[in-house]
Amino acid sequence: MNAFVFPGQGAQYPGMGKELYDSGEKARMMFEQANEILGFRITDIMFEGTGEELRQTKVTQPAIFLHSVIMAEVLGNRFNPDMVAGHSLGEFSALVAAGALEFGDGLRLVSARATAMQKACEARPSTMAAVIGLDDAVVEEICDSIDDIVVPANYNTVGQLVISGTTEAIDRAIAMMSERGARRALKLSVGGAFHSPLMEPARAELEDAIGSTSFKTPLCPVYQNVTGLPSTDPSTIRLNLVAQLTSPVRWTQTIINMVNDGGTRFTEVGPGNVLQGLIRKSAPGVETSPALSLLNT
Repeated sequence: MNAFVFPGQGAQYPGMGKELYDSGEKARMMFEQANEILGFRITDIMFEGTGEELRQTKVTQPAIFLHSVIMAEVLGNRFNPDMVAGHSLGEFSALVAAGALEFGDGLRLVSARATAMQKACEARPSTMAAVIGLDDAVVEEICDSIDDIVVPANYNTVGQLVISGTTEAIDRAIAMMSERGARRALKLSVGGAFHSPLMEPARAELEDAIGSTSFKTPLCPVYQNVTGLPSTDPSTIRLNLVAQLTSPVRWTQTIINMVNDGGTRFTEVGPGNVLQGLIRKSAPGVETSPALSLLNT
C-alpha cells in the first residue's frame, strides 16, 4: 500500500520551491495565489531569501506547506495514496493533498497557526531539546519529576524524542537525562515550546479559525499526530488538529500503525528527507523515497 508523508518545520532550505515554480503553469498559479492570500511575496523569500529569513515562523510554515502541497499537485496521478500523514505542520499539507481541505483554506489556517504560535513563543522564554538514546518511559519519567513545564513533544522514532518547555525546565531536564545515560541531549534552535501547554494561547486562537473552515471527507485515511490513528471523519480531524498544538506528535506510533495497516511504500512529499530517515528507524524494511523520484519516472 502507498503511504505519502509530509514534513514539518525544519525541512526548509534557501531556494526551495523554485524548481516547482518553473515546472509548469499550474504550480506557478498556486504560488502566485499564495502570494495574494498571504499579502506578501513568500516566493521571493523561498527562492532568493537567506536561511535566517526562512526561519521566521510566519515564513517557514507556509513555505513548507506550499512546497509539499504543490509537489503533490505536480505529481498528478502519481500521487495515489492509500494513506497519508504529516509531521506537525505537515498534517495540514496531508489534509490538503488528500482533499479534506481546499488549498486556500489550508494556507490561511497554516498562516494563522504560524502567527499564533509566534505570539505564544514571545510570551514566555521557552525552547525544545532532542533526546537520543533513552527509552521513552525514562524521558517521560524525568519530565514528570520536574516542577515546571517540560513535556515530551515529538515521539520521532525509536530512541529519539524531543521535549518542550520553559527554558529553565529544559536545562534541568537535559542535565538529568545526560545523567541517566542519554547518548545526546541538546537544545534545538527553535523559537519556543511547540506541542506543549505553553502553546495554549495559540490553540485557542487556532480553534476559532478551524471552526469556521470547511472540511470534507479525505480520499484516504489521514493518520493524525495526536493519536497516531487513522481518521476520515471531518469532525474528528478538526478536533485533533486543534489539540495538536498542545499535544505531542506521536510520529513513531503513526508510522508503526501505518505499517501494521498495510503501508509498505512511504513517499516523502516536500523539502528535505528527514521523515525517510525516521521511518527507516521505526520500521526497518519498508521502502522509502522522495517525491522527486516519482517525477523522474
